[in-house]
Amino acid sequence: MRAASLSRRTAETDVTVSIDLDGTGKADIATGVGFLDHMLDLFARHALFDVTVKVEGDLHVDQHHTPEDAGIALGQAFAKALGDKRGIARYADIHLPMDETLSRVALDISGRPFLVFRTQFRVEKIGQFDTELVREWFQAFAMNAGITLHVETLYGDNAHHIAESCFKGLARALRGAVAVDAREEGRVPSTKGSL
Repeated sequence: MRAASLSRRTAETDVTVSIDLDGTGKADIATGVGFLDHMLDLFARHALFDVTVKVEGDLHVDQHHTPEDAGIALGQAFAKALGDKRGIARYADIHLPMDETLSRVALDISGRPFLVFRTQFRVEKIGQFDTELVREWFQAFAMNAGITLHVETLYGDNAHHIAESCFKGLARALRGAVAVDAREEGRVPSTKGSL
């Protein structure tokens, strides 16, 4: 079973997450931030990961800590669930269309975390959600998952569609990268022998 659960508590948030990389796309999300719930729900569905994310955050301050800490915890759980990465495809990329928007996501489950995020929003908010928090979530997830992640929106107008194309793109790319490649015969996909 490639699955993991963990809890992370700070003075700002109390986060509990679980992830099953060989799931069916079931999601149980309650962060207190509606737009983030929507993004994590579709992330689970399109990755075909079973994901639970529960957050009690300091929303009386603002929404910043909730997406960031959810990304940290989910990234850590992802890395734990993946284990030593034996047999995985490792690399994946996708162009994800969302109506008028097109985003490209490419990633390497490398153990060397890095984020290139070339996505801009023309507005500061999607409903009550600060659009700058999209990048914060991706940064937190990539650093804690141990992946090299490139996200670029090639074009798009609607902020909701732009964010959604990024989350769906990540989901679909991860789905491909964690897939077990029978030709690897259980080897770690690296000439170094470890990732």
